[in-house]
Amino acid sequence: MEKDVLIHVKGIQITDPEYSDEPIEIVVPGQYYFRNGSHYLRYEEMYENFSEPTVNYIKMSPKGVEVQKRGSINMSMVFEQGKKNMSYYSTPFGTFQMGIAATALNFRATEDCIDMEVDYALDMNDEHVADCFLTVKAQPKGARGLSL
Repeated sequence: MEKDVLIHVKGIQITDPEYSDEPIEIVVPGQYYFRNGSHYLRYEEMYENFSEPTVNYIKMSPKGVEVQKRGSINMSMVFEQGKKNMSYYSTPFGTFQMGIAATALNFRATEDCIDMEVDYALDMNDEHVADCFLTVKAQPKGARGLSL
């Protein structure tokens, strides 16, 4: 795959099973790298009320996924099926302890596309907050028939 890609990230948090929460979705330009058996994506994201971008790194392989944010918001999320991983979510408003328990993890890589899906339970400060679904798809910027 080419270095310059379009990255489509979609996240859904289900806090109440009776109601469907609106997904958070972005499509951004980014960079793709392959090193030591893992696929890497890097992109910048602007958050409302912050002047500096947050740089996002996603490391993917069949073994698991790691998402890191660096900037106004700092966090690291590790998704490994059947494991609960603990980390911290730091914002200008405070730091929270997070628990990530991946219940399903699917990863596909071809010459023209990276596609990852993960279902997980999210805990904040030892309390279940939501059941979540995250998808990440990356394709070369100039791909014909770009499908996000």
